[in-house]
Amino acid sequence: MSDVTAESTPRQRLPTPSPSLSQQQFRGRQPPPPGSDPLALGVVIFIAVCFLLVSISAPSSILHQVPEGHVGVYWRGGALLKTITTPGTFFPKCFFSLFCLSVSLLILSLLLGYHLKLPFITQFEPIQVTLQTDQVKGIPCGTKGGVMISFDKIEVVNRLNKDFVYETLLNYGVHYDKTWIYDKIHHEINQFCSAHSLQQVYIDMFDQIDETMKEAIQRDCTRYAPGIEIISVRVTKPNIPVSIRRNFELMEEERTKALIAIERQKVAEKEAETQKKIALSEAEKNALVSKILMQQMLTEKDSSKRQQQIDNEMFLARERALADANYYRITKEAEANKLKLTPEYLELRFIESIANNTKIFFGEKVLQSLHTSSSFVYLVSPGLSDRLFFCRFRTSSWIKG
Repeated sequence: MSDVTAESTPRQRLPTPSPSLSQQQFRGRQPPPPGSDPLALGVVIFIAVCFLLVSISAPSSILHQVPEGHVGVYWRGGALLKTITTPGTFFPKCFFSLFCLSVSLLILSLLLGYHLKLPFITQFEPIQVTLQTDQVKGIPCGTKGGVMISFDKIEVVNRLNKDFVYETLLNYGVHYDKTWIYDKIHHEINQFCSAHSLQQVYIDMFDQIDETMKEAIQRDCTRYAPGIEIISVRVTKPNIPVSIRRNFELMEEERTKALIAIERQKVAEKEAETQKKIALSEAEKNALVSKILMQQMLTEKDSSKRQQQIDNEMFLARERALADANYYRITKEAEANKLKLTPEYLELRFIESIANNTKIFFGEKVLQSLHTSSSFVYLVSPGLSDRLFFCRFRTSSWIKG
């Protein structure tokens, strides 16, 4: 395009022929409007046709497309341009001359979603700004004890911030991840292995390697390349010598057996504890039932006791009433009998008793044949042989009678 322009310039500077008579007649008139000159129109058409031929012969050098999740960056003459394109935008990458683009090419770029750049001068590169996983393979390292081990693969999930694309590429180029991901992983893994023993790297601290790598890489990236964000690091189990691995396997088997024994012991303890809890629960249940039954029996006994007390009190009250009544009756009878015990009444009763007898003994030896005393005579009545009557009388008076 620059060559065509260079050719057109000398043509405009060719010496003008002497004006003819007709031209001198119209010298006072205004010049013709732009575009009416056949020579200029031919130059424009020639430039458009050349550009179309270049576009058809090498379309990839002019048209390009930025994929989704990427941004487009451009170099012109080896210098990085600050222009950053995103998917779905359409922007020419340089200022062409007035007729560098044809109408048909513009319509084609609009319809197909392509960008335009200066062919053979401007270089284009899509840069991913979404999550990407870089796999670093075959990382050898030596432990603190001098054992050589290697990591088959370490995956680093990272992302480049869209706002720091220009600064990152300006400082570290398109392959910035080689500097801050691949080489950094090798460095950090060797630093970690040299500071720890094989036991720590392979078993004890293996679960901490990924976090250690992530923090180390992110710390340096934040300081020197702030546009790089480390999301996570996944570390595979390292490869160790076969003899040492066999020792670790045996140790792991023994540890597994010990863990199995411990778990069995825990299960036995749990079962014993469960049986103990069941026995305690059963004993507590039986004790509670016995307590309830005992409380029930005590309640019944207490009720019976109270009922017996009430019955005893009733019987005692009844007997006391009967005794009081009997005492009162006997007392009254005694008082009445005391009032009756007069000589006249006694003599009357004696006479009545004698009158009721069928046999009467007379004579002086009667008292000797009968049991006599100085003042009493005991008489036995045939009709009342089971009862003994006695009376007191005057012997002299009775003998005389």
